[in-house]
Amino acid sequence: MRAPLRRSGRRVSLRTRLTLTYGALFLVAGVVLLGVTYALFTQQLSRPGTKVLMTGLSPDPPASPSAPARRDGGGRSPSPLPEHIERWTSEQRRSMHRAATVSLLAQGGIALAVVGGAAMAFGWLVAGRVLAPLHQVTDTARRIAAAPAADRGLHERIALRGPDDEVKELADTFDTMLERLDRSFDGQRRFVANASHELRTPLTLGRALVEMAMHRGNASADVRRLGADLLEINSRHERLISGLLLLAGSENEITDRAPVDLADIVGHVLLQTAPEAERAGVSVHVKAAEAVTAGNALLLERLVQNLVENGIRHNTGPGGRVEVASRVRDDGRVEVEVANTGPVVPRYEVPALFEPFRRLDADRLVTAKGAGLGLSIVRAIARAHDGEATARPRADGGLVVTAVLPADVPDGDDG
Repeated sequence: MRAPLRRSGRRVSLRTRLTLTYGALFLVAGVVLLGVTYALFTQQLSRPGTKVLMTGLSPDPPASPSAPARRDGGGRSPSPLPEHIERWTSEQRRSMHRAATVSLLAQGGIALAVVGGAAMAFGWLVAGRVLAPLHQVTDTARRIAAAPAADRGLHERIALRGPDDEVKELADTFDTMLERLDRSFDGQRRFVANASHELRTPLTLGRALVEMAMHRGNASADVRRLGADLLEINSRHERLISGLLLLAGSENEITDRAPVDLADIVGHVLLQTAPEAERAGVSVHVKAAEAVTAGNALLLERLVQNLVENGIRHNTGPGGRVEVASRVRDDGRVEVEVANTGPVVPRYEVPALFEPFRRLDADRLVTAKGAGLGLSIVRAIARAHDGEATARPRADGGLVVTAVLPADVPDGDDG
């Protein structure tokens, strides 16, 4: 299985990259435009016609001291010599070129920077507007992924409105996928529930027939012994069917909730499981502190019962030990924890124990102590109550299974 991708702490968002791209393209285009303008200006300034224009628009050049002066009859001084005019015009052209260069490059560069900043700000707004539908898709996918159960949020749809573009096509495709998954999960739940109900009838009928045969007056010892074995097999199948029904029902969200103290449930469950623990030679130790949550009392009782029965049945036998505790955690949530002695459990085997019909290698037999649904039901019930169930192996053998649930907050309590 592929490892999940880790999000880098220095991740640059797509909006930022688009904005930087817009700004970089604008600045490159501005620099190119400024360079072309400067080249055209220099070319125009170097044309021969520019000299005549400069001479006609400029004031008279100063007289050259070395140039001889001629006077006409009116006493006027004739025009300077052509060489002097050429030198003066060249100096004026260079001076104008320097001034124009400073004005064009310096002031044009400042204007380009200001307009470039405005363009990047505008690009930031445009990128945010364009990427808004993608954020909607991401938020919906994140809410569905964060649902406690795998199929909890599949009823939600993006239902994106807008132009028929690539983003809307992506959202519609995502909605279609969610709809198919929702139908698949719903069909799976209905199949398990219907199949379990249908299987209960022949099991009940078979148990009645076996009991009638066993309790006949002329029933031999062999018939009674065979009947007892058949009743044991039938009972195991009934537990399996009941577990499937409970697993299918507990995966739904609990809507009708009431305050439930886990300490009371622990005490009630220990009274029910005491005979089994005595027969197995396992001692049970309890530290039940008040831990109030909100939920379905019957389902929470089944959660604790599965944890305790799992600790008793998967133990070292006579001399084994089971520790049951309920408490309020430091983070404000409540938990019930069951620790048992037993065989060493490899850490890599622990996640598989919460999957239906998964057991350790030593228990993969038809005569196994359970149906392989105990911890699966525990996790399903915990998630239906917005909680979670986890397990960790003990160093000297056995497991520590913890179910964490939200604490019940009375109405009007701000804490």
